[in-house]
Amino acid sequence: MLKHSNKLSESQSPYLLQHAHNPVDWMPWGAEALEKATSENKPILVSIGYSACHWCHVMERESFEDEATAEIMNAHFVCIKIDREERPDIDNIYMDAVQAMGLQGGWPLNVFLMPNQKPFYGGTYFPNQQWKGLLSNIATAFENNEDQLAESAEGFGNSLNRKETDKYGISAGNQELDPDELAEIATKITAQFDSEWGGMNRVPKFPMPAIWHFILDYAVLSKNDTMLKKVFFTLKKIGMGGIYDQLRGGFARYSVDGEWFAPHFEKMLYDNGQLLELYAKAYQVSKDEFFKEKVTETVAWLEAEMLNGEGGFHAAQDADSEGVEGKFYVWTYEELQHIIPEELPWLSKLYNLKPGGNWEEGVNILFQTEDEKAIAEEFGMDLSDFKSKLEKVKSQLLEVRNQRIYPGKDDKILSGWNALMSAGLFQSYYATGEKSMLDLAIKNLKFLQEKLLIDGVLHRAYKNGNAYTPGFLEDYAAVIRASMMAFEANGDARWLDFARSLTDFCLAEFYDESDGFFFFNNPKAEKLIANKKELFDNVIPASNSIMARNLHRLSLFTYEEKYSEIASKMLGGMKELILKEPGFLCNWANLFLEKLVPTAEIAIVGSGASDKAREFQQSYSPNMILAYSESLTENAAILADKTPDPQGNALIYVCFDHACRKPVGTYDEAISQLPYLA
Repeated sequence: MLKHSNKLSESQSPYLLQHAHNPVDWMPWGAEALEKATSENKPILVSIGYSACHWCHVMERESFEDEATAEIMNAHFVCIKIDREERPDIDNIYMDAVQAMGLQGGWPLNVFLMPNQKPFYGGTYFPNQQWKGLLSNIATAFENNEDQLAESAEGFGNSLNRKETDKYGISAGNQELDPDELAEIATKITAQFDSEWGGMNRVPKFPMPAIWHFILDYAVLSKNDTMLKKVFFTLKKIGMGGIYDQLRGGFARYSVDGEWFAPHFEKMLYDNGQLLELYAKAYQVSKDEFFKEKVTETVAWLEAEMLNGEGGFHAAQDADSEGVEGKFYVWTYEELQHIIPEELPWLSKLYNLKPGGNWEEGVNILFQTEDEKAIAEEFGMDLSDFKSKLEKVKSQLLEVRNQRIYPGKDDKILSGWNALMSAGLFQSYYATGEKSMLDLAIKNLKFLQEKLLIDGVLHRAYKNGNAYTPGFLEDYAAVIRASMMAFEANGDARWLDFARSLTDFCLAEFYDESDGFFFFNNPKAEKLIANKKELFDNVIPASNSIMARNLHRLSLFTYEEKYSEIASKMLGGMKELILKEPGFLCNWANLFLEKLVPTAEIAIVGSGASDKAREFQQSYSPNMILAYSESLTENAAILADKTPDPQGNALIYVCFDHACRKPVGTYDEAISQLPYLA
């Protein structure tokens, strides 16, 4: 019997390809599907998910693979499947719509539209019986009361078109920045801190890197040890938790409990890039080897399991293998007794392993609650012996685990997520001095430049040798940031030029003069029913906040005031909201910090400049940009007119707002010129 296939079989997306043989006549989003809905006057069902989404797989098994359900869907609807990672713009629009209907958002997201793309009903996961009932009810309503549905869709369509800046009463413009307000923001965020398990006091637990980046920077600049300890405590708990892959490295998206214990096992590139950067900074500030270990293990995972062979990084690893969530990562006690009988007593104590399992179905998640030193003492080992035994056991278990059936892999390349990982790798290189990490990051950016930039347009996705879908603000913003970091890391001015050309493209294509913020989608690239702006920092910071920070930094490298003016106005517009709701505006709060405490511009010119630059890179100073050159150069405004000493040896210029202090010869002299938050 021939296997049914639908229009998704021509897609690149692993998620869409998973649905290519469903009996549902799925179509990808595009002119063909939208025209079909209009010509046949049928409602559109848009179903949005992503390949590592557990409930997406469940709904597929129960409903989309079921012939009877598919029959109803095919008869009454034009069915469109969307990978939200490829089309976050469409996902944003319809997620907003479902929330405007007073319904809970999430994935899979299933939204019903009129043939003109305007939504009238939606929801997330539906069990099969409920789903079939809903499909029948909507089909009947469309047949008998199309006018009423159209009226309701018109209302939702209008609310979708309302500008975010109007909705939240934001108007871009300069505002005074007050250190007391910044202290209030930091205090408000840390008031929600979980003193027992770290992170924010909520369940489930998401790492939320933007929060801890801001608190770390604020704590360092204000010399606030209490806040610094909260960051380190959180990162310790996450790194000891089941959310961290104790054998291979890498972080899962979140834990379903409040203790970082049982993760939703998928590993996403965007989380890992940001956490890599955060752990690297924590190591630079604390010199605690625990943080360095998480960095080196996570980079090892990235190299072993996430590279595409051309310099790109895959998007995600699924939670499920063999249809069971977490099966790849967990252990029965019997298995462990068989593999490492001698070591099991102390390993059980270290990772809370139980004969009957410490999680459901009698299996164990590796979950550390006590530090290694305490366990080593309890078992009469000195710490270095304990560590080398642990390394050996980990590699034994990893060898066994690697024989198992791997979780599914989403092997498309997303430019924005790749750039988040590049940024993490640059910071990891600074922290560890491992040149291979720098090489990985540079190779990744070269890959993005060569394969995903076509005729000056950055593309969102790449697979099988093809770049597709023009990029969104998230992609541009992340790549611009990583490119500026590349310039700081290796002094190659091409990266600064690249950052600048992408920024100018964004200003030309995405910037909305009427309110001073950037659209998420390029309104000139494709006509959608709404053009959205992303303002709130979530697990990935808002593309507008990344862009505003980019503009601030770019103006300091290039001496182009226009960039700084736009950033200041964006921050001014957001300021009241940051004060009210700082938990979801932490990347904006970081810009507040950078604008309030003058950002140090460090320029090093002359023989030995790269060695001096490494001294700055090894330790972590927030709120600083760095440019260096072994010889006189005009390749960046920040380096122009800077000269070495009379012998040609490197001098360090510490400047603020383009005005420089007296040049000095050593790192210590330069660091003493950097400001702190009083």
